[in-house]
Amino acid sequence: MVETDFVFNQIHIEAARNASDDFNLFHDKRKWLQITHNPFKGPIVLGFQLNALIEYQIRLYREAHHENKIIEENNLRYSNYQITFLNAVRPEHTVNLQIKKTLIKTIPNLTLANRIAIKSNGKTVLLGFKKETQEPLFLADMDFSNLPDLHELADRSMIPETPYFLKKKYLNNGNAKNFLSGSLAEQSDYFDEIDGLENYPESFPCSLTSGALLEKAQMENHDFKRNPMVYTSHELSIDRECLRVLKDHDELDILVNQHPDSENLTLNKTGIKLRVYDCFGLVKGKKILFRAKMRLASLEEILSNLDRKR
Repeated sequence: MVETDFVFNQIHIEAARNASDDFNLFHDKRKWLQITHNPFKGPIVLGFQLNALIEYQIRLYREAHHENKIIEENNLRYSNYQITFLNAVRPEHTVNLQIKKTLIKTIPNLTLANRIAIKSNGKTVLLGFKKETQEPLFLADMDFSNLPDLHELADRSMIPETPYFLKKKYLNNGNAKNFLSGSLAEQSDYFDEIDGLENYPESFPCSLTSGALLEKAQMENHDFKRNPMVYTSHELSIDRECLRVLKDHDELDILVNQHPDSENLTLNKTGIKLRVYDCFGLVKGKKILFRAKMRLASLEEILSNLDRKR
């Protein structure tokens, strides 16, 4: 197991949230105070910021253990993350990231897998795994070839005859670099103009879904101060073959499908209702760059559940 300590500062949060257009009040150094019954007592690190930290540290782990050769020789083109959020990370607090030894499975298909955990102030704040596979683990059976021409549709609109909300974004090398720096990753491992290096990190395009969800909620008149929502989990599958050809100013079309609210969609059978979104990032003519299942819950319901247990 590899175990490393890190510390995020507020400037890291500012860099990451600005780069990903995440205007959630939880990350704002002033407006966090406006959130009703905010238990975190200050701004908190972005979920995708932690995801990017994990991505970079596993990248270093793969290089140190010569696992990239296995990935390339076996066409393990999909990078998959399953992340469960148990608590939040505050700036200036030590963050301990643990990466368990790689498990290589051959049945039913070749898979490289690592368990991961993040602790802060002695408490576990994140659990999950990272897997390399030949096929996506999440939302695999999707085909968007029959969608209308997305160039003709307006930003922040519903795609006709589908359940999908459309958010249009354009990739930007500067934003990706700032997001990497804000996530305590070395940006020169991805971008170097002198050497002609231009490789987008896996987590950056995915991080833009947070802004898409916020804009969708804003259009629906959601009250971010009185009814804040927090992530409970991410499930991500990223196609590295699509990722490696992305360039500055490429268009990224983010599709969001919100599941109908249901009494059966609850957090670990606690009765806390979940809001579930299926999100997709399309590039280069409707190719699926990433697939993401995002689960959120009302902060008020989480706090009420904790009070009942006390």
